[in-house]
Amino acid sequence: MNFPVKIMQDGLVARVARVAEIAAKHADAVDAEARFPREAVDAMKAERLLGIQVPRHFGGESASITEIAELCSMLGQACAASAMVFAMHHIKLSSLVEHGADSEWHRGFMHRIAAEQLLIASATTEGGIGGNLRNSICAVEVDGDTCRLEKDATVISYGSHADAILITSRAHAQAASSDQVLTAFLKDQYTLEKTHVWNTLGMRGTCSDGFLFKGEAPACQILPKPFAEIAAQSMLASSHLLWSGVWYGIAVDAVVRAQAFVRAAARKAPDAQPPGALRLAEVSNLLQMVKSNVVAGLKAYEDAKADADRLSSMGFAVAMNNVKIASSETILEIVNHAMLIC
Repeated sequence: MNFPVKIMQDGLVARVARVAEIAAKHADAVDAEARFPREAVDAMKAERLLGIQVPRHFGGESASITEIAELCSMLGQACAASAMVFAMHHIKLSSLVEHGADSEWHRGFMHRIAAEQLLIASATTEGGIGGNLRNSICAVEVDGDTCRLEKDATVISYGSHADAILITSRAHAQAASSDQVLTAFLKDQYTLEKTHVWNTLGMRGTCSDGFLFKGEAPACQILPKPFAEIAAQSMLASSHLLWSGVWYGIAVDAVVRAQAFVRAAARKAPDAQPPGALRLAEVSNLLQMVKSNVVAGLKAYEDAKADADRLSSMGFAVAMNNVKIASSETILEIVNHAMLIC
C-alpha cells in the first residue's frame, strides 16, 4: 500500500522496517505517557536514517523527498509520534540541503548530521503571532562574529531531546516582521526554559511543548538566504508532503485493522456478508485517493525543484497546501470509518 518509489537505495526499506518494529512495540506507551519515542529515535540513529537526505558528497545518501515520504508512511503505520519526529527532522534538514550548500559552516553541519546522526528540531512559532511562521517578533542580534537570540517559542516539538534547533527571527532589530532569517543553534549553544506543556491528542509523543529559547553562537550559523526563500522553495512543500506521508501511514494501519476485523467476522459466518464489508470497500477507495493525492504532490515537487520561480509561485504554494488539506481531512474520515467497522 506504499508509494511507488522506483529504486529504494541501500536497503532503506529494510532499515526502516527494523525501526518500525521497535516503534510499534512502544507506540501505546509513548502515547499514553506522552513521552518521547526514545527507543524508536535511537533505532533511527542506529540505522543511520537521520542523515539520508544529506547529499553523498557531504556524507549522506542523497535520499529524495519521495523516498523519505515513503519511509514516513512506513513509520506512520507503526507509531504516529515516531513518524512525525522523523518527518519534522527531515523537513528542517531539507532547508539545509536546499539552501546551505553555499555556506562553509552549513556544509560542515550537514557532514556532522550524517556522521553523528544529529536530531534537528524547529522553532518557527512564536508568542504574539499566532501560527504565522512567516512573521517574527524576535530579532537576531549580530555583534561582530557572534549572534544572539531570545525567542518565546510557543511550540518546539521534541525540543528537549534535539541535538540542534533551526529557529526563525527577524534579520535585525529594525527589520520588518516578514524580513526573517533562519539560524542553526547546536545543543551547547542555547538554553530552553519550558513555559507550557501541550499534551495534544495524536501528537503526545512529539513532546511539542513551549519554551523560552536563549542562544548565542557564531554569526556564520545564520543561513545566508532569506527565510522567505527557504520557506517557499523547500520548507512548506516538504512539510505538506512528509506530514501527508505520515498521515497516510496512520490511515493504512487503521484500514489494515478494519480488514482483519472483517475477515475474522467472515470466517465465523461464511454464509453471510460480514458486517462492515461495504464500508470497508468505501474506506479502501478513500485510502487510494489519499495515496494518489500524495504521489501527485510528490511528483509536482520533484518536477519543480529545478525552477526557483515555479517553487516560489502562488500556484505551487496552493497546490502543496491542497495536498495537505485533502490528506489531513480524508484520513479523519478513513479512521472514523475503520472505527465504525470494528
